[in-house]
Amino acid sequence: MFRNKNYWAIILGGSSGFGLASAKRLAKAGMNICIVHRDRKGAMHRIEPEFQKIRDENVQLKTFNLDALSEEGRKTVLDDLQNELQKTNGKIRTLLHSIAFGNLKLMVPIKKHRNYDPAEKLALKLGIDKEKLREEATKLFLEENIDELMYIAKEPEYNEEFFLTDEDIANTIYAMGTSLYTWVKDIFNRNLFAEDARILGLTSEGNEVAWRGYAAVSAAKVALESISRSIAYEFGPYGIRSNILQPGVTDTPALRLIPGSSHMAAHSRLRNPLGRLTTPEDVANVVYVMSLDETAWINGTIIRVDGGERIAGN
Repeated sequence: MFRNKNYWAIILGGSSGFGLASAKRLAKAGMNICIVHRDRKGAMHRIEPEFQKIRDENVQLKTFNLDALSEEGRKTVLDDLQNELQKTNGKIRTLLHSIAFGNLKLMVPIKKHRNYDPAEKLALKLGIDKEKLREEATKLFLEENIDELMYIAKEPEYNEEFFLTDEDIANTIYAMGTSLYTWVKDIFNRNLFAEDARILGLTSEGNEVAWRGYAAVSAAKVALESISRSIAYEFGPYGIRSNILQPGVTDTPALRLIPGSSHMAAHSRLRNPLGRLTTPEDVANVVYVMSLDETAWINGTIIRVDGGERIAGN
């Protein structure tokens, strides 16, 4: 449990996935929570019960359903939170950047190197209909998670009508990358950080590996890592530590938006030494640990939270 009951965490993107799981874990340890999210009103019937679980931990919870990337939205959040903190001399201990708002478009039409279809060759050998084989393999692959069948299951579908633009890349880099600095700077200028504050962001294996449709997000992740290192160095003298967590492939709403996510998940399960995907709770536990006094000497690094997935090769 956090000894200081006036600590707060700001979670950017806290209504699902890593952000929500981290908010719950920090609240369980006694930290007050401020969640910034952007969801349609129709989604609140799912989200509100999750927020209630945080309130049930007997901590304060503030939620803002607005655009965290706009100046107006950021000002609304910080004005309100600043007023609240002044009542109790509270401070922001942890800022988690978990915004998943990026463009997932191909750069060019797909041109395949392989000039044969594995399902067709196998069907021919077995003397059965190719499409029937592919249909059954796809069902087993998707419905029963028989990952080895991904090679003869139906291939991922990509949008080959609209391609990545310079504007898409710029918007994604800001949303999922450099906006971390915008929030840190504004919180710092308002003197809202605790004397020992923790900044955390989320990257992915896409920081080094190329996936179809992931170019803009990949660029954003690399920018996020670079910004975090600079925050760690330049804000460090003020007691602010900044680190990036690199989860393995995790079944979250954000993952499901990525073209070919089912195949990505299957590949990860097959190579992970522990035989499963990362969960939001796995990551939330590390967010909690990185917010403790005992981790104050970790600064400016990338921490893998993937069960060994990255080192298992391809």
